[in-house]
Amino acid sequence: MKKSAVFRLVLIFILAFVFSLPAALAAGQSQETESTVPELTAFHEVIYPIWHTAYPEKDYAALRKFAPEVKAGAEKIYTAKLPGILHERQAKWDLGVAELKKGVDVYLAAAAGQNDQALLSSAETLHSLYEMMVRIIRPVLKEVDDFHKVLYVVYHQYLPGKDYDKIRGVAGELVTKAEAIGRAALPKRLKPKAEAFHKATTDLYESAKALAATKPDAGLAAAVENVHSKYQDLEKVFE
Repeated sequence: MKKSAVFRLVLIFILAFVFSLPAALAAGQSQETESTVPELTAFHEVIYPIWHTAYPEKDYAALRKFAPEVKAGAEKIYTAKLPGILHERQAKWDLGVAELKKGVDVYLAAAAGQNDQALLSSAETLHSLYEMMVRIIRPVLKEVDDFHKVLYVVYHQYLPGKDYDKIRGVAGELVTKAEAIGRAALPKRLKPKAEAFHKATTDLYESAKALAATKPDAGLAAAVENVHSKYQDLEKVFE
């Protein structure tokens, strides 16, 4: 092959890499700001027929048949990594994984045995543990999750990089999203916390407005830290 042809091929590969890099970086950032764990989502494919069909119909043969799928799906959850936006829930996730593993072991043992009642009971426990895992990572309110996605990038990327122009660029968006949280309706189970929720959302909104009003670079870091602190206070309301 001529040197000119080789050069053109190398140039094509370099250009392809350069143009694909922004998309790859954007995809990586998107994954880091999504409150999901694909392995847990996939596990629902076996939990659903167990809980909604085999369990209510007391189909013990089906419950035993699902054992390999339960084992394979659960093992993927044990080694799953939380996205960056959920790093503050790592401790709760680890405890949930430990409990899920116990529940899976009990289910597998029951599936291998002859005690149908023990198998039925283990299926109920397995479903409860799965739901517990989902609650650990699922945002209580969509509006809170929307706010956190923006704050995560600000706090973990823009602030450490001292990219103050980008912080100013999204400050108004934080105000809008904080205001949306204040208008959101609490789930019924959280109604007793309505007063604490109202105070936390008001404080968050005021901190976001203060950030948006901060112009000098010198004050932005403290303003962002304040927003982050108020967001953490809001998260505590849901604990």
